[in-house]
Formats: sequence, C-alpha cells, structure tokens
Amino acid sequence: MTVQFTAGDYAARMQRATDAATAAGLAGVLVGPGPDLTWLTAYRPTAITERLTLLVLAAGRRPTLVVPALERPDAVAATGAPAIDLVDWADGDDPYAVVRPLLRPDGRYGISDSTWAMHLLGLQQALPATSYAALTACQPMLRAVKDEHELARLEAAGAAADAAYGEILGVRFAGRRETEVAADLAALLRKFGHEQVDFTVVGSGPNGANPHHEAGGRMIEPGDTVVLDFGGLLSGYGSDTTRTVSVGEPSAEVRAVHEIVRRAQQAAFEAVRPGVPCEEIDRVARQVITEAGYGDYFIHRTGHGIGVTTHEPPYMVAGERQPLVPGMCFSIEPGIYLPGRFGVRIEDIVTVTTHGGRRLNNTDHGLAVVA
Repeated sequence: MTVQFTAGDYAARMQRATDAATAAGLAGVLVGPGPDLTWLTAYRPTAITERLTLLVLAAGRRPTLVVPALERPDAVAATGAPAIDLVDWADGDDPYAVVRPLLRPDGRYGISDSTWAMHLLGLQQALPATSYAALTACQPMLRAVKDEHELARLEAAGAAADAAYGEILGVRFAGRRETEVAADLAALLRKFGHEQVDFTVVGSGPNGANPHHEAGGRMIEPGDTVVLDFGGLLSGYGSDTTRTVSVGEPSAEVRAVHEIVRRAQQAAFEAVRPGVPCEEIDRVARQVITEAGYGDYFIHRTGHGIGVTTHEPPYMVAGERQPLVPGMCFSIEPGIYLPGRFGVRIEDIVTVTTHGGRRLNNTDHGLAVVA
C-alpha cells in the first residue's frame, strides 16, 4: 500500500527549501505551477493557467501561496493550508501588487524553472531592484535525495515498468508498426498501475540509432534490433527503463555491440557509492565503450535523476561534480548508435545506498529475442 505524504512531510520540504536558499545567499524561493510546487505543497493546479500562482518561501515568514481567487478552493483542498498562508487575487487586480509586499525589494530569489516568463518579467517590473536565479542552477539538489516513502514509490514504479517489459516480450513485433508496439507498451504501463505514460520509444532497425526516436509508421521486420525505452508516473513518481531486443536471431555484430553496452552499464553501476562525483559514473561507462572502439557513437550523457518527473537533477555527465548521496535516484543508460543501421541501449534506475547502489529495475540485461 502506498504511504500517503503528510502535512508534516510537506512542511519539512518547504523548510528544507528555505534553509537551502538562505545557505545559498538567497532571499528566498519563488515557485510557480509545476513539479516543484507539487512536491513542496501537494498542490497541482487543475490546468496550467496564465493567471499567476506563486509559492513564496523566505526565512522568518510563513510560506505563502498566491493564487487566483477562483482557484483558492482547490488550493485549500490540496494543501490543507495549516502550514501555508493563502493570498488570493481577483481578475482585474494586479497580481504583482499582491506579491510585492511578500518580497524584499532588493532581494535575489531562486525561481522555479517552470514559472512563466511573463510572470518573471512582471515581478521584475514591479520590483526592479530584485534579481532571480533558476532553481536548477541555485538549488539543483532540492528534490534529489529521496526519503523512504519516495523511494518506495520509485521502487513500485520500477517494478511496474519491469512487469510491462516482461509482457511486451510476448507480443508479436515482426509485421507490425512501431506505433502498434508503443501502444501495447502504454497499455501495459497502465495495466500495472501507471496513471501517466510519458514516453514509449520504439526504435526499430535504423530508427534505433536515434536515442529519442518517436515511434512512427515503420514496419518492424525480421532481423531488426529494436530499442524499447518507456516510462511514466505511478503514484506521482517516475519509471524509466530501456531494453534492446532482436526480432529473430541477431547477427554476431549486434550481439557484440549489445555486450559492450551491457558491460558499460554494469561497470557504471558498480562505480556507484556515496561521495563519488556524478561525472565519474559517466566516465566509467564511456571508457568501456571508447576502449571498444565505439566512443563516437555514444552521443548522450549516461544518466539523469528521477522523482516526481522522469528527468531532473542530478545528471551523470562530464563536469557534474556533485557527489552521490544516499537516497539519490538516477538512470544509468549507456548506448551505442550506428547511423542508418541500429542502436543499443540498456537503462536501469538506480538508488544510492550507504554502501553502493541498488537497482530499481531488475529485468534481464541480455539481448532478448522476440517474434
């Protein structure tokens, strides 16, 4: 059974964000509709609206959520409001005049990446001496370390994605379009509990050499290698896994490339432990592929964080020196992409423990053969 987050959980998150802002020399944090707002308050506006909605967090004052008057009942129902002051504004009012007294006139604030540009410009016009920094730049690790209940949701999402993969191996691939297999994957994710499907990449044959190929009308043929990358949200937390399959017996070259990717993924997983810089995970995976002669064909970072969104900090990429911390969750997904021919990728979600890493995806890494 999914453990529900409590008002105390959300209050602790808001306090964490406030403390982190103070430590970073910021006057506070401003959060518009999007994953940060939902993670901090449980409030998800019924629609992304042009009307200003803004959470204001600052040391020495209670959290304040500014909402359009017509949406106040939804905000009260979602947050319960005991730890949050709600301030509303009506159509025809100047919403920035409502926010102005909540901010320091010369303060520098972190602002959520999903806040509309027109609202940031409106704040700058109302308070011209203020300045702003993107939240992923000034507080990239805000949501990165998960508590035990968040980890449980991520584990359940990973297990559901694994179950979907187990069943997709039993469907027919040859003679069907990529979009048909993608629809099967989406249905299976929902069957196993996902309330939202974010992506179902089905890259067959040469399309597999495009890491983010959108399933299209190509007919899958015997002999194709097919990259399957799929995920979404279950109980508000993400899944994301990739396996590569062969339609009929694979060639020796496909088997060899798949084995290189498997070794790179395993080496990167074995490198996971507290204190290791994120970029080291990328370096380890990339070294295996480069030494095998395919370095030019590994064209993306090795991984990304996951939580209430399927892509978020931290990133396993060169230059990211943030050390791994127990509770972080991220993908490890090296790949090799041979233009015009085929691609191979293997991806698991991994969480950092006190002694190493733990996979949240546990399906076989072998090259499965499908009909």
